[in-house]
Amino acid sequence: MLTQILQPQILVLVFMGVLLGIVFSAIPGLTATMGIALLIPYTFALPELAGISMLLGIYLGGMYGGAITAILIRTPGTPSAAATLLDGYPMAQNGEAGKALNYATVSSFIGGTISCIILILIAPQLANAALQFGPAEFFALAVFGLSIVGTVSGKNVTKGLIVAGIGLLISTIGMDPIGGVMRFTFGSSNLSSGVSFIAALIGLFAVSQVIKEVETKMKSAHQKVKYRRHKLAIKEVMSNWFEFLRSAIIGTFVGIIPGTGTSIATFVSYNESKRFKKPEKKAQYGNGTPEGVIATETANNAVTGGALIPLLTLGIPGDVVTAVIFGGLLIQGLTPGPLLFQQEQDLVYSLFGTLIIANIFMLLIGLFAVRYVGKIVDVPKNILLPIVVTLCFIGSYSLSNNLFDVWVALVFGVIGYLLEKFDFPLPPLILGIILGPIIEANLRRALIGSGGDLSVFMTRPITATFLLIAITTFIFPLLKKAWYIYKAKPSMESDLKS
Repeated sequence: MLTQILQPQILVLVFMGVLLGIVFSAIPGLTATMGIALLIPYTFALPELAGISMLLGIYLGGMYGGAITAILIRTPGTPSAAATLLDGYPMAQNGEAGKALNYATVSSFIGGTISCIILILIAPQLANAALQFGPAEFFALAVFGLSIVGTVSGKNVTKGLIVAGIGLLISTIGMDPIGGVMRFTFGSSNLSSGVSFIAALIGLFAVSQVIKEVETKMKSAHQKVKYRRHKLAIKEVMSNWFEFLRSAIIGTFVGIIPGTGTSIATFVSYNESKRFKKPEKKAQYGNGTPEGVIATETANNAVTGGALIPLLTLGIPGDVVTAVIFGGLLIQGLTPGPLLFQQEQDLVYSLFGTLIIANIFMLLIGLFAVRYVGKIVDVPKNILLPIVVTLCFIGSYSLSNNLFDVWVALVFGVIGYLLEKFDFPLPPLILGIILGPIIEANLRRALIGSGGDLSVFMTRPITATFLLIAITTFIFPLLKKAWYIYKAKPSMESDLKS
């Protein structure tokens, strides 16, 4: 097996795949899914192992590359990088772009490698566990994901809840997922499939940032951010070993569950990272703390191994990217499923080996590229902003070759600018748009399956556990705040009396 995966042709193709994946995902709107779809025809003439290894290289590189533009210019190249900008961009604004990029690279490598090891060791057992998920479990998992609104809202939890509600309302635009009835489309066929999530993401974070930068430049001279190189020490990595391990397990677990996607994994991981920190450390989240980047990027790339588990063992794609890889496997004459492990055992374990090599290439390319791409923050704003706007328009248009998506990005750019101007946090809006369709469709499917009996959400152990955690996540901060007020009240009264 080792002699197969160390052939020069395999190594070159995996390297090219990782590089192309990083480039595709670093450009807003161009995703790893698009890269794999474009290159599948070219892999048809290649041997099985070479062709699929290249596609897996694009997949891994694509999961990492979105973090580069999220950190440097607050424009997440992929939806999964939306959580990375919460701390990555503030770090870049504090002159720590190099440090943030290094942490993102190492985190992606560790997350991807741990998920590969889990994939190799216990793939069939984990895939069977994932099959226990039905509509009720998916609903509970999505509600749990939504419960982290308080974590990503900063000091404005009430405003965060309002914005999350708006996000849920936006997610109802388009065709009803069960009945097929059009909702809030106003007769426009462009809205029949809902608001494009990626166009909205580009608008909320990239276009709104451009508007803010232009406004700042008109009011006063903009403070230039200098790029400082940072060499990540092994000691810094080792001191965060538990952060890496927890985030990798969360990412792998969420990746195994078909249909969940990387966005849930990154936001849940971010929430769990913040949950157990001391109050003074919690206050640093959202203002540029390395732990925020570690949590999101480790979970992001850990999804890759997790998503491949149901694909290879059961023939069920875990997300959109693996669905496209599924097509690539079929083109090569391979049918994913239990028989694949019996009939093509050497090939399957060779693919696992190339996944680890792809992670090593991603680490090397990332660490090498950091010293050059990090200097983007040194580019004058009057040159950088038109480039960002151009990338936003190209990325939005390329989603479906439709000008309507460009207008969506512009409208959401103005919405994002106005929300931030009045101190409304943007991440809850994204959470609402992402999780709304999952919550609605699975809630209705679960109720249809149970004949309208609500006990289905309490009698199924996985569902009940997720809902209990979600309720605790909602209520615990409020109880904690009430407790502090209760404890502070006697001392305030004694101060007034004295």
